[in-house]
Amino acid sequence: MKRTKQLVEDTQIDERIKKAHLSPHLNSRLDSAEEKIHPMMDESVPFRDVSNFDIKVKSLQQLIDKLNVIKSIRYQRTEEDTYCNVYAYDYCYFAGVYLPRIWWTDDALVKILNGQELEPIFEKTVDHIYSSAIHDWFLKWGASFGWKRMYNLDAIQNKVNTEGGVAIICAKRKTVGLSGHIVPIVPETDKKKAFRENGIVLYPLQSQAGKLNYNYFAKARKDWWNHERYSSHVFYYHD
Repeated sequence: MKRTKQLVEDTQIDERIKKAHLSPHLNSRLDSAEEKIHPMMDESVPFRDVSNFDIKVKSLQQLIDKLNVIKSIRYQRTEEDTYCNVYAYDYCYFAGVYLPRIWWTDDALVKILNGQELEPIFEKTVDHIYSSAIHDWFLKWGASFGWKRMYNLDAIQNKVNTEGGVAIICAKRKTVGLSGHIVPIVPETDKKKAFRENGIVLYPLQSQAGKLNYNYFAKARKDWWNHERYSSHVFYYHD
């Protein structure tokens, strides 16, 4: 069994590196399983409104309702795969925060860091990136795209609740080639809450696609990121 290597966090901002996005596609929709590597072209999906903190929180709740990960065809598991990364990408995309759904190939990265301008062309300059690799992406490139690593779940939940920011838990599998997991931490609602003990968040309120899809959950999967199948996990936050 091939084990993964642990990376050290790079907190330096590298202005040479650019976002890798494909263009929105008409067939990339909530009611379709096609073109998941593209952002959705759907005017009914609300972008996060950043007018003030309260509106940011409410617009994220509206986004979760609209994406409706439980029912939307886009996020339903198949015999071959689950789509935690697609859902996390969509959540971040409409929140106006960069999370990769595709990422530069190794050859493309070398050229970009040497000053070349490249366009994202699928299977040429960019390719799929999955949750275990996104874990490493956060450590290497997260700071360059405004992500801040955090360690305290109670503090993260509070920031999401009060500031309307975007938070992510991402876990990397021990065995190379097997799927990790990635999940947004989301604002609490009047009815949906994080799980606390003695007033401190033990399991934050989350939303996920995976083997099971949840619009909201907290205690249902407990501290899933500490499961023995994962070699490492990270918590990241973006304003």
